Parts: sequence; structure tokens; C-alpha cells
Amino acid sequence: MLEGKAVVGETDMLQTMQQDALDLAAKALDFFDVTEATEIARFIKQDFDKAHGPGWQCIVGTDFGSFVTHCSGCFIYFCIGSLAILLFRGSAGPEAETSQFAALETKA
Repeated sequence: MLEGKAVVGETDMLQTMQQDALDLAAKALDFFDVTEATEIARFIKQDFDKAHGPGWQCIVGTDFGSFVTHCSGCFIYFCIGSLAILLFRGSAGPEAETSQFAALETKA
């Protein structure tokens, strides 16, 4: 695991969900080397999908930019050492997409 404490940059998550994200990142870093960013992201995403429902996205790395749309209360960006982690749930889940397409079809 990387030495040091997680530093939260931005979040709108409840404290309990934030702690889940930080604990899960620490657990991922126990299993994977910091150079295995894709495996760390997969581990965090899959666990969050199980614990908090589907639709989570996770980006892990040392140098990346992002511009995302997310559900309210479902966004956190934090760093552990030099490793940055962005975890969020996209704003359009499968249910929203289905109802959106249904609305479009009825207008035609």
C-alpha cells in the first residue's frame, strides 16, 4: 500500500460512503501494485457496484483530466500519495435511458 493518508479533493458523498471509498482504495492497494491502475479501478468499481448499486465509474492514475456528469451524492476525487482516484456514478442509469427512449418514440 502507498504510505500516507488519503486526501479528499472534492466530494458530494455522505461521510459513510466516502469512508467506503477510502477503505476500498486502501484494500485495493493491498492487493495490487500502484502501477496496476486498471486493476485498482476495476476492483473499486466492481465492489461499489455490489455495495451501492450499478453504474459506478472509476478512474485511477497519476496524471489525468476529467469532466464528468454524475448523480448527486455520488462523486469523490481523492489522492493517496501520488495516486489519484476518481469514483462516480453516471447521471443516466439504464432506467433513465429506457424511459428517455420511450418518450422519444411516443413523440414520433
